[in-house]
Amino acid sequence: MKIVGNKQLLLALIALFLAASLVSAEDISDANKAPAAMLQHERILHVASDPGDLVTLVMTVYTPDGPGPFPLAVMNHGSTSDLPPAEQPRYHLTFSAYYFLSRGYAVALPMMRGYAGSGGHIHAHGCDFVETGLEAAKDIRAVIGYLKQQPYIDGSRIVVAGQSFGGWNTLAFGTLNEPGVKGLVSFAGGMKASDCRNPDKALIAAAGALGTRASTPSIWFFGDNDALFATPVWHAMFERYTAEGAPAELVAYGKFENNSHNLLGSGAGLNLWMPKLDAFLARVGLPSTLVYPAYLPTPAPPPSHYAALDDVQALPYLSVHPDQAAAYYQKFLAKPLPRALAIGMHGASEASEGFDPIARALQLCSQRSPDCRLYAVDNDVVWTRPTPVPPPTHFAPLANEQAVPYLDAKGRAAYEKFLAMPRPRAFVIAADGGWDAAALGADPVAYALAKCNAKHRDCRLYAVDGDVVWQQ
Repeated sequence: MKIVGNKQLLLALIALFLAASLVSAEDISDANKAPAAMLQHERILHVASDPGDLVTLVMTVYTPDGPGPFPLAVMNHGSTSDLPPAEQPRYHLTFSAYYFLSRGYAVALPMMRGYAGSGGHIHAHGCDFVETGLEAAKDIRAVIGYLKQQPYIDGSRIVVAGQSFGGWNTLAFGTLNEPGVKGLVSFAGGMKASDCRNPDKALIAAAGALGTRASTPSIWFFGDNDALFATPVWHAMFERYTAEGAPAELVAYGKFENNSHNLLGSGAGLNLWMPKLDAFLARVGLPSTLVYPAYLPTPAPPPSHYAALDDVQALPYLSVHPDQAAAYYQKFLAKPLPRALAIGMHGASEASEGFDPIARALQLCSQRSPDCRLYAVDNDVVWTRPTPVPPPTHFAPLANEQAVPYLDAKGRAAYEKFLAMPRPRAFVIAADGGWDAAALGADPVAYALAKCNAKHRDCRLYAVDGDVVWQQ
């Protein structure tokens, strides 16, 4: 039997190809931060605010395919101190919006007064956080009133949600008892004011005050490494709110990345909050099942346990050029979540952050190599072989050619050559002393078995990649 192909020429050609085919997706543009389907039905509207202090508010509305009427999700944004309100961008890149669209909702994202083109400004109320929230809540009520008049909106099925300051304003809105609003969702909801000497104490007291007036069910999401609101603070807020009789559920999901306050900015957090929110929406009688999967990132396959995440030697195909592959893979492992690495026979691509790194990694890889498949997603190896193989048996150390059954001297020499072959690779033996080996290609396991069985009976796998799988 012969080892497949002209090994030296094959390895040289593949090494040359791989040197130019290890690609990283460095540019996270807006096009990669949101599902493409969103742009098909985007409306940027200018609507009237609360008539008691009339200004014009900018609002973005997205709808799924079809005429509707759709249930409505209103998603309220937070605030950042990095830019003045007027210079902050229009709020539209958030996984909460993508989630609600995937469940069949129309999604409205109104801008607060003074933000991104909305008129007026937020008034200062010192430590009176209730009054600050209620002013914003009246504007939320005004945009909902406008949307209820639109033929594509079902005004009897509404959920109001918000992040950070927007989450606080959502809880304040819950005291207005707007008809048709079935539930409230607060992601790290709260506020701070520079003219309040003890904002944590004020926030806890204000949560209690809102709780005395709220009857709409709410769900709160908080993490333990929130950079704005410490764990004791949000626990105390929730306790005061519910102690006053307000119906609410707390989802305390622990730590998330470097700052749980940014939960909605990363697809890596979806599994933390989507199932809980699905269950909440179902309880309050609102849609909660997936209708439009195009609005969510490609789901990750389950871990395959093909190799440890940090095992550079296990990378299929890339081991032809080990130094470059190791540097490329270490760079990938240093990327923030979510992230994905796709590998093909002639190259690899990785992507991180953004809306759908799995889809981007596969797309980039397919431009350079056939048969691209996912190798790793986030912190899991998901690579699987086209032909399943038995689990490692530890029959003998991989490098011990003397332990391989049936082989003569020529066969053992072939096994030594097999050990130097790049992955994926397979070594097959038969009871009559036959053997075959294959490396690279689409499916070396199937190829080696087929070649061996063409001339011998009952050929079986002895070693695959870095493991002995022989069973006596």
